[in-house]
Amino acid sequence: MAVKLFKLPDPGEGLVEADIVTWKVKVGDQVKTNDIVVEIETAKSLVELPIPWEGTVVELLVSEGDTVDVGAPIVSIDVVGSDRDDEHASAPGAGGDSVPTGPGSSDEAGGERVANLVGYGPSAGSTSRRARKAAARADGQEQPRQAPAPEPEPVAEPDVSPVGLHADRPLAKPPVRKLAKDLGIDLRQVTPSGPDGIITRADVEGFTAGSGASEGDAAAARPAPVVRPGERETRIPIKGVRKMTAQAMVGSAFTAPHVTEFITVDVTRTMELVERLKGERDFRDVKVTPLLVLAKALTVAVRRNPEINATWDEQAQEIVVKNYVNLGIAAATPRGLVVPNIKDADAMSLRDLGVALGELVSTARDGRTPPSDMAGGTITITNVGVFGVDNGTPIINPGEAAILCFGAIRKMPWVVTDDQGNDAIVPRQVTQLSLSFDHRLVDGDLGSRFLADVAALLEDPARALVWG
Repeated sequence: MAVKLFKLPDPGEGLVEADIVTWKVKVGDQVKTNDIVVEIETAKSLVELPIPWEGTVVELLVSEGDTVDVGAPIVSIDVVGSDRDDEHASAPGAGGDSVPTGPGSSDEAGGERVANLVGYGPSAGSTSRRARKAAARADGQEQPRQAPAPEPEPVAEPDVSPVGLHADRPLAKPPVRKLAKDLGIDLRQVTPSGPDGIITRADVEGFTAGSGASEGDAAAARPAPVVRPGERETRIPIKGVRKMTAQAMVGSAFTAPHVTEFITVDVTRTMELVERLKGERDFRDVKVTPLLVLAKALTVAVRRNPEINATWDEQAQEIVVKNYVNLGIAAATPRGLVVPNIKDADAMSLRDLGVALGELVSTARDGRTPPSDMAGGTITITNVGVFGVDNGTPIINPGEAAILCFGAIRKMPWVVTDDQGNDAIVPRQVTQLSLSFDHRLVDGDLGSRFLADVAALLEDPARALVWG
């Protein structure tokens, strides 16, 4: 028979590696074409990978938590009908290497390296080295470090140790333990909701959420790592989304000259509008929040100040003004900061924008935002108010000209002038906005006018009828 090696495919977006999060199969399982076999985390999002063949799982070549290069084999499959297909196994498009297992079939016996799918392969020569290591495992030799044997505990079964052996050990599946470890969470502090007291992924993410985000901004803050007795330090691996975010923020901070401006706004009328819309039948299935009104106000203000919606083309030495708004919403998720965007947000009605915002938030919370949703953003909102923070100086999302920070809304004393010019101090709903912008393409005049326009729309949302 022949065994085919399924390699980690190229996820696109210039990514060269991914982390193995959860195996959906174990050795001996039968799989069909397009069955999901593994969940991986790239620097962009979680991705489920289907298998291109029908057959039996022979070996999981990498363990959960491992970081794997694009093009490296991750699982071997004894493919149905592979004996008939051996002569075609090395053709491009086969989806992996064929590893014959009969006598004289090893690389030392003259087996040829099989070509990879376009975009799937590592650098020349690396595939053949990995194939030899796979063969060495089949011969019973020492396991290579790059492909440790899977844990004896099946991935698909919960860890339910008998009472008395590990009585103080919480019950959870290995992927859930991995998630908790990455987040620095002590599972003993998490309340289980699964059958027989098993802690689920949702339980861990719910614990991570803590106070949670309530205004439509995506998800919750990452808590401080739990410090266990006797431990003076806790180390958290920098992987996936957090690694990519760190690189992007450093690049932005040291490439674009940042300027930040601030404004304090009376948003009482915005809050009144939010309450009215919540009672409207057309908005019955839409989560109406101040963030939604701000998103709409931003698109109107961009129409009045189009140069704020631009990017800097260093190679061409041009400022590229975008005639559309792909509105990014900075989302703090358990896996790190992501900035998915709503495509053509400027062309949407308030209701359509609310639906799109709700879908964006839900997808981000599940950690399943596809790379396409995080590409092509033109301007971003970050909502720090959901955490009770008044304001901030956000770093511009790479490739954009500006990012708007939305602070907490608080009831405060405010001076109000009536029609006769009399002043009175009354309680009003007040917030702060700040705008960070790239001073190469946004000067103080443009940045100030844009921020003032957004503030005016929040102070009196009816202006949108005139400006829009």
